[in-house]
Amino acid sequence: MTCASAACAQSTPGQPAAAQTAPAAAVPRPADNRFEPMVDPALPRIDEAIRQAELGRHDASGHGDIAAHPLYRWVEYAALKRDIDTLPPARAQAFLQRYQGDAVAAEFRQAWLTATARREDAAAFLAAWDDGIDDIRLRCGKLDAQRRLGRTGAEWTREAQDIWRGSGESRPDQCDPVFAALADAGHLPPALSWERIEKAAAEWQPGVMRVAARNLPPAERALAEDYAAFIDSPHPRALEWPKTDRSRLVASHGLAKLGKDDPDRAESLLPQYARALGFSEADRGRAMYRIALWSVASYLPDSERRLNLVPESSYDERLHEWRVREALSRSDWPAALAAIRKMGPDQRNDSRYAYFEARLAELTGDAATAQAKYRAAALVPEFHGFLAADRIDQPYALCPREPSADAALRASVSANPALRRAMGLHQLGRAGWAVKEWHDAMDDFDDSRRHLAVEMAQANGWYDRAVFSLGRGKPEELRFYSLRFPLSHDAVIRREAARNNIDPAWVAAEIRAESIFNPKARSGANALGLMQVLPATGASVARRIGEPWGGAASLYQPETNIVLGTAYLRQMMDEYGGKPYFAIAGYNAGPTPLQRWQSQRPGMDADFWIETISYKETREYVARVFAFSVIYDWRLDGDALRLSDRMEGRTQGPRKQFRCPASPAA
Repeated sequence: MTCASAACAQSTPGQPAAAQTAPAAAVPRPADNRFEPMVDPALPRIDEAIRQAELGRHDASGHGDIAAHPLYRWVEYAALKRDIDTLPPARAQAFLQRYQGDAVAAEFRQAWLTATARREDAAAFLAAWDDGIDDIRLRCGKLDAQRRLGRTGAEWTREAQDIWRGSGESRPDQCDPVFAALADAGHLPPALSWERIEKAAAEWQPGVMRVAARNLPPAERALAEDYAAFIDSPHPRALEWPKTDRSRLVASHGLAKLGKDDPDRAESLLPQYARALGFSEADRGRAMYRIALWSVASYLPDSERRLNLVPESSYDERLHEWRVREALSRSDWPAALAAIRKMGPDQRNDSRYAYFEARLAELTGDAATAQAKYRAAALVPEFHGFLAADRIDQPYALCPREPSADAALRASVSANPALRRAMGLHQLGRAGWAVKEWHDAMDDFDDSRRHLAVEMAQANGWYDRAVFSLGRGKPEELRFYSLRFPLSHDAVIRREAARNNIDPAWVAAEIRAESIFNPKARSGANALGLMQVLPATGASVARRIGEPWGGAASLYQPETNIVLGTAYLRQMMDEYGGKPYFAIAGYNAGPTPLQRWQSQRPGMDADFWIETISYKETREYVARVFAFSVIYDWRLDGDALRLSDRMEGRTQGPRKQFRCPASPAA
């Protein structure tokens, strides 16, 4: 089981300091949603018409009853897309003009542009072009269409050069004729080629370096190709390279790349290349950073020594975090505390490191610092903030709010055409189209209307809109907890949690983390449904608990998924000593990594063990699920089991209240 892609976005409960100004009062449970689900009796007809159109059986004459329906445009889209390779340009252009500015036109335009590029119909491509498109593949298609029609002036050259120099990554094949035309016209001078070669070296892309080198004079080309060979595999010829900034840059990136795969060899080679080419501190740091990073990410024996060899000027937040984890993995509390105190103020004062600084200060005998840091961390309603609140026996901080508006504003949001089309498409299971219409509506909404749109989506069972539409650059919106932490099927959740003697808030949190309550969710690994159960796992669990197995498709049924997913959580708990943090890590990463982490750090306290998980995804996932569990306890019962008890698998114990702190210093 893995974290579904949608579930990984906007995962931290979060609460801005500015929100923490209300009186310290008990936090009520959220009010019921004030929108009613949208009911459209025509949707089955629309659904069938779309399906027939996708099969090439579109019959407009038989659609008189739905031709005026707001979603009929998507029936037309499906029919046009089905025949797009033979579609006359006049019909395509007529559709684009009829729905100009709407989501269906933007979606069709992408498909039509791709088709006309494939046809090499430059005139039709440019007739359909929209300057708002930023897709590199299509931008190159536009430039190629202009080239075919002889429209290659100064503006064309500037745009083509910008695409050329924009990245060290490989460009789409559609860009090849554009770049060839640039070179033929003499508009890829050596300086521009070297610019791309250097970017490609930094991205560890030797193939791109070789392509860019084709435009260089022979002597320079030979050196550039040798640079590319070094990125592939360091070689001794580099010891004779010219002592230039470029040579040093390429050599340090080549050693950094080697450091990921073979840190021992990279470290052994570094001194000779540093001497031969005259590495600066930045050059050494660039290589040593990666050598240290990939050593500590596997907790290799030399991790501490290599971390100490990285110049402080080369440290960033990522490496600071790993320096803390490395010390924690050895239970070296003074070293871990010193590593936190080397962080920049923003990182050090983050609730995660405020908590760990408090914890380590406590372990090293500095009670006053521990108390102050615990108090600061406890103001933030996320995993480490909740842990801090337990340490000082404070209520959990939570300052929720709900969208509010008068009836007229709610009615205007509910009547928005694009939003209603989005809801209808969601009900039809056309997720991609629904999202297009959603974004079309959001472009015209102010914040108040956007908040209500999210509430309307939730009323219609489209729960992930809160995750993807709230809090982006607007931290106050993170306080919409009832929207960001939806709840459905709670009776089944409670029943199955009781049957398996596990915490129902944990089950709800797993669903939120895995699928955001989307019963049709499917991951790239074919994990299905609310709890993202793999079919093989579902079949095995069904046999074990004596439930009938209806095949993989049955995992899309919410009740079946919750029954089997919850039983699997219980199974994981039993296999891993009754410790939920082991079970959650195994649920996400699988048994093999979990067993390695358990054997590396046996007996370690849960908070330290979680922080030292090697995989970032799993480390964040475990913390996220525990934080979500606390929030779902509030949603289910208005108070919460102590997180420190929950982490150890204790389902009975003192319950904690939620309070909105009077101030950030409270």
